Amino acid sequence: MTFSAHFNQYKSNSYLVKTVLWGALILMQASLAVAAQAQTAAENSLKRVPQSHTEVSLSFAPVVRQVAPAVVNIYATRIIKERVATPFDDPFFRRFFGGDAPLNVPRERQRAQNSLGSGVIVDTAGIIVTSAHVIDGASEIKVVLSDRREFPANLLLVDKSTDLAVMRIDAGGQTIPLTALSQSQTMVEAGDLVLAIGNPFGLGQTVTQGIVSSAARSDVGITDYSFFIQTDAAINPGNSGGALVGVDGKLIGINTAIFSRGGESNGIGFAIPAAMVRNVVAAAKAGRTPQRPWFGASGQSVTAELSEGLHLDRPMGMVLERILTASPAARAGLKVGDVVIAIDGQEIVDATTLKFRLATADLGGTAQLTVMRNGKKLTVALPLEPPPEIPARQISTIDGPVPLNGAIVGNLSPAFAIELGKGVDVQGVVIVNIRAGSSAARLGFRPGDIVVEINGGPIASVDELARALKARVEGWRVIVQRDDRRLTMAMTR
Repeated sequence: MTFSAHFNQYKSNSYLVKTVLWGALILMQASLAVAAQAQTAAENSLKRVPQSHTEVSLSFAPVVRQVAPAVVNIYATRIIKERVATPFDDPFFRRFFGGDAPLNVPRERQRAQNSLGSGVIVDTAGIIVTSAHVIDGASEIKVVLSDRREFPANLLLVDKSTDLAVMRIDAGGQTIPLTALSQSQTMVEAGDLVLAIGNPFGLGQTVTQGIVSSAARSDVGITDYSFFIQTDAAINPGNSGGALVGVDGKLIGINTAIFSRGGESNGIGFAIPAAMVRNVVAAAKAGRTPQRPWFGASGQSVTAELSEGLHLDRPMGMVLERILTASPAARAGLKVGDVVIAIDGQEIVDATTLKFRLATADLGGTAQLTVMRNGKKLTVALPLEPPPEIPARQISTIDGPVPLNGAIVGNLSPAFAIELGKGVDVQGVVIVNIRAGSSAARLGFRPGDIVVEINGGPIASVDELARALKARVEGWRVIVQRDDRRLTMAMTR
């Protein structure tokens, strides 16, 4: 083949290759254009104008119709005493009468004070749960249903440690609505849609909508178990005790407080999780105080400064600082310095989270704790059992010419210490109450004080306290523990 023929064949092949390449490029561009059009169509289908009445009318109304009838208004009446000003409060008249007003002049009167709140019916037996502060000190409680039926309520249980109260109404055989408590053991998540239903400012039943802002807010400090669902659904005065529900209509929390400087909603509200509510309701139905597992150890949340020394990649969990002998924590094999980072697979963020997780666990059986010890991860089985009542409380009233005259005292057991909100390692004799006007009141003793020693002798029980007060001495020097301070009270015979 001549050079000219070779050249002509090369040009022919080159033209063919170019034609194929151009064709492939055109097909590729066409495919991309089709894909882009498909994606645009898909996006437009999501953003399109509603095409039917059904689509326009999508709402939370079905959930509200399901739940709202079980949310009730609560009217609590309490009797308060107030001082009445009289002409004899004027300095001239008091001097004229020698500093004392005539005996027949009333100086104090009683009046009824009404408060309002909300509640939720959670059982066909007429069991209603609300916030403890709604009915605090009430002498009469009235419940008004959404259909305007009214019933008097009997208080079954007040648990101030959780700010929850449980009451019952007798509907006399009438049908009453209820809403189901969420049975999920997992917390809701930030971003979940929620509805708050209650009676804000006494306006009547009101529904607001928002999202879960934080599923585990543990730094609020409202109750002993500071673990809350935070929401931006509008919650105002009167909403306390009302329902926080998910879009499935299940009760996920009881609204309890708001963060506000002026008393109105600022978009930061808090609800007690359903897991805690279930525990309190079950105790009320059984006619007992709430029983929660006893840990028997104390510690602190892991901070950024502690995490490095504890071989943690981030600050999380609770580091144990004290473990009581023979407690569940001791029998589980836990040691001082261990860091609890999870319970039954649920992460422990801080000490408050651990307290909440244990408080909502069922008694009996064990919980699996994930622990970091010297940089190594291990799992231990923690027995879930109630705190013991040892020693017995032995509640006693102190009488006679002694500094603690008028004080009501008792032995601190783990169960009693938890009930009073004391630390895990607190032992001894606690002042439960004090009679007004007594020697103990005048000397400055307070309920909650722990008697540490008398005249240099340690006090470990009510019997030891009684013996120390009966001793023939010229006077008494009493040392008490009040929170983190030690105070000394003195009295001569």
